[in-house]
Amino acid sequence: MTPEQSREIVVAELLRVGPDAEMDGLAPDTDLRSALELDSLDFQNLVANLSRRTGLRIEEEDYEQMSTLDRCVSFLVGRSQQGHS
Repeated sequence: MTPEQSREIVVAELLRVGPDAEMDGLAPDTDLRSALELDSLDFQNLVANLSRRTGLRIEEEDYEQMSTLDRCVSFLVGRSQQGHS
């Protein structure tokens, strides 16, 4: 998976979890939970959707690596290249 593909997937799933999310002004290093007002359930749904959509296994201990848009993208790209599913 390329960074561009990963970013597209993350943005689409963020909009699914928070349809009113303002993605245009979101800095790539901004904490997603704070900026988009995601509660724990929203964040879990985001991670579950990303896992389902990418076919990658995402464990609870991986959540910290998914705190920002850039970190989500890097995590998904790295995990896809490692072949972890």
